[in-house]
Amino acid sequence: MSFNPKDNDFGKMISAGRDFLKSNWEILERYVSDQRKGIEMPPFEKPYQKDAFLIKLPDFKDIADFKKKSLFEAIENRKSHRKYDGKPLRLEELSFLLWTTQGIRNVTPKATFRTVPSAGARHPFETYLYVINVEGLEEAVYRYLPLEHSLILHRKDRYLREEIIHATLEQEFVGQSSVVFIWTAVPYRTEWRYGPASHKVILLDAGHVCQNLYLACEAIEAGTCAVAAYSQELMDRFLGVDGQDEMVVYLAPVGKISKG
Repeated sequence: MSFNPKDNDFGKMISAGRDFLKSNWEILERYVSDQRKGIEMPPFEKPYQKDAFLIKLPDFKDIADFKKKSLFEAIENRKSHRKYDGKPLRLEELSFLLWTTQGIRNVTPKATFRTVPSAGARHPFETYLYVINVEGLEEAVYRYLPLEHSLILHRKDRYLREEIIHATLEQEFVGQSSVVFIWTAVPYRTEWRYGPASHKVILLDAGHVCQNLYLACEAIEAGTCAVAAYSQELMDRFLGVDGQDEMVVYLAPVGKISKG
């Protein structure tokens, strides 16, 4: 399709969006990154108060369900699910889903190596969970701490469900799940190394994360549906992030499904 980007403001937006899709890696030949300047590397995860109560996630490796399916079956059956059967998610299952999407396999002084790929092993995401129906957890928003494989309480409010449905442009199924995965980007983790070439690869990394969630859900008789249609302002407000140094980039509700 051809168009004249000067026709109107929407044409200019489409043109800018298409430019975003292109690689601009050559720009790094002229760019001196903060890493090269010797500026301290940003932390692998957002800090928290050291006296905070952490909810240690249980070991999931004895869950029989996810061992029953082959990778072929998980890929073959992968689909988006917007209807859930109302059964609670077990804490061990949530632990498994978090490990598959941001779990850490190895830590070095300069990088974390996780279950998903990331440009330069920068892993610019924070994982928040709006928990609705998970055994052992009260309804609230939590943040995942991948280094500790634990949760920390982030926010409680009686109107969370109404807020997130409104923030996702009235998509009711989001509030009917057991848990909503919400990923924010902390751009500087990638910018520290790659500067102006960071932003395309950050969103590519988000796709890796969510695809792992899809496949992991298939392994435990659960379903998910990636959501990119939301109000940026309202979702950032839902989590209390500033929309500049941290912003919501993707979310996915997860719930148990009945398979015939």
